[in-house]
Amino acid sequence: MIPLLHDFTGATVLVFGGGSVGARKARRFAREAQVVVVSPSFAGDEFGGAERVRAAPDPTVVPDWFERTDPALAVAATDDDAVNDAIASVANERGVLLNRADRSKGGDADESNGEPTDDGDGGSDRYAREVVVPATVRDDPVTMAVATGGRSPALSRYLRERFEAEFADVGAMADLSGQLRTELRERGIGPSQRRAAIRAVVRSERVWKGLGDPDHKTETEAESVISDVLSSTGKQ
Repeated sequence: MIPLLHDFTGATVLVFGGGSVGARKARRFAREAQVVVVSPSFAGDEFGGAERVRAAPDPTVVPDWFERTDPALAVAATDDDAVNDAIASVANERGVLLNRADRSKGGDADESNGEPTDDGDGGSDRYAREVVVPATVRDDPVTMAVATGGRSPALSRYLRERFEAEFADVGAMADLSGQLRTELRERGIGPSQRRAAIRAVVRSERVWKGLGDPDHKTETEAESVISDVLSSTGKQ
């Protein structure tokens, strides 16, 4: 599998299943997409503001829901194998991305919270457009994700927690380095010097320490690092 990032802004995600897994999927995608959750009942979990439709779809009416919502992605998260199979089949026929969260097919593991959702390895029963939702660490504008191919959701959770601890303030670093990169370009600093300067900033323990200290003048520290790099290259 090759990891990709997909922009769901303005798109619709159709979730079948109102249990805890369906709720978790809805929260995940509601950050960007318009999410519609179809289920005869809903867990007490938060659904992230998704539209909830109380209905009990059987395999014969699944195509109607695709027709009504025109989703970019469909999530099969019900406890009915026949319904999940129908969702997968219709998604494949319509060229819609599919995230299969049930245990029976072995096609996907939602590794976002370390709970196993399948017992398989994603083998021959996968559909062409089937996708995995990995464990994710988000500190805008940075997103980091990890997946184990469904083999060890517990490991995915552990790695996500390590990422959260080790890369605290990574979003602030992205904003800072992006700002400095723009300023260096406006100063007429050449590409190679800019790359060297920004590389030094993002690798500087002093700068990282400053990001986590509200009393620390992080930009001043970063500018000092940049000055050292430009001095060594003869460019100020």
